[in-house]
Amino acid sequence: MAGVQTAVALREAGFTGPVTLIGAEPHQPYDRPPLSKAVLLGKAEGSAFDVDFEALEVELRLGVEVTGVRPAAHELDTAAGPVPYDVLVLATGAEPITLPGTEGVPGVHLLRTLDDAARLRPVLAEQHRIVVVGAGWIGAEFATAAREAGCAVTVLEAADRPLAGALPAQVAAPMAEWYADYGVELVTGARVAAIEEGSVALADGRRIPAGAVVVGVGARPATGILAGSGITLGADGAVEADRYLRTSVADVYAVGDCASFPSGRYGERLLVHHWDNALQGPRTVAANVMADARGAEPEVYDPVPYFWSEQFGRFVQYAGHHAAADALLWRGDRAQDTWSVLWLRDGALVALLAVGRARDLAQGRKLIQSGARLDAGRAADPSVPLKAAVG
Repeated sequence: MAGVQTAVALREAGFTGPVTLIGAEPHQPYDRPPLSKAVLLGKAEGSAFDVDFEALEVELRLGVEVTGVRPAAHELDTAAGPVPYDVLVLATGAEPITLPGTEGVPGVHLLRTLDDAARLRPVLAEQHRIVVVGAGWIGAEFATAAREAGCAVTVLEAADRPLAGALPAQVAAPMAEWYADYGVELVTGARVAAIEEGSVALADGRRIPAGAVVVGVGARPATGILAGSGITLGADGAVEADRYLRTSVADVYAVGDCASFPSGRYGERLLVHHWDNALQGPRTVAANVMADARGAEPEVYDPVPYFWSEQFGRFVQYAGHHAAADALLWRGDRAQDTWSVLWLRDGALVALLAVGRARDLAQGRKLIQSGARLDAGRAADPSVPLKAAVG
């Protein structure tokens, strides 16, 4: 997503020089969200971007793996030989975290690529008993698809609740009930000791039968190719881009899942592994490539992060960043399928989670952008439009 959008944005910004898009996968560049939905369930064969690369004069080099970056020489190392560049944009994305000892075990799957989805489609079609390791966003989305395919599904989560790394306990609590509502068994406090063909062994001695196992325990920035390049990485493995999405070396930008950036809005460095970041960031990169060429003022990247998830018959949306919030408000009945959570800091809305309340999300996202302060009493009333709760 980030690489394709950067190429498109460069052309839209008026860049006339050669643009080369290099990718390790042999497939035409594709969108990832459908992989856990339509593609996985066989409702679509693929999710290639509707982009005419030939008309844009963008050269695609597919199935070419980059093995290193040498900024001093302005070259990439690839299996097909060195590739020179004037400006390099790193859009390498993220790679799924694997469980130790699972490599080569039959029936163990990840879900990150088109090939992963292709391997899982027949597993769902045969209605195997599925065990999902990890009750995060991808685990919930896959569990949803597996149930829709008629599979028996058990989700194992090491923490005491789903989405433990993403949401506070009080917010995740009603979401835990969605699993049972959808016929999915959720087992929390379940630490995996080993995965063997046909079963998952837990640390407490329990053994869970499994026709197939899908591991969804998170992802890390795919930045291994940058070893020895001099490009600064953070402790999380992400490229540490500046507020213009430039890296620590000249003529190299980074965008999407592989890069963190300093947010003036939130006062901390953010690493955002979501689709919207891979859509918005490239526009800033393209603008700044053009600004650098013209000696113009660069554009700052400081978005309101946004993502969505379709799980267990609910449409969940989130905007903002709630880590520094000092107050939390509920809108609506959490026992129902439509409610929202607001996070405030000094009275200003900084983040919002909406379940089936698209209007809350749309209005709230604009209020976060503007830094608007809310009247807490009115904001907590689900009958009051959020934009009417500005204090």
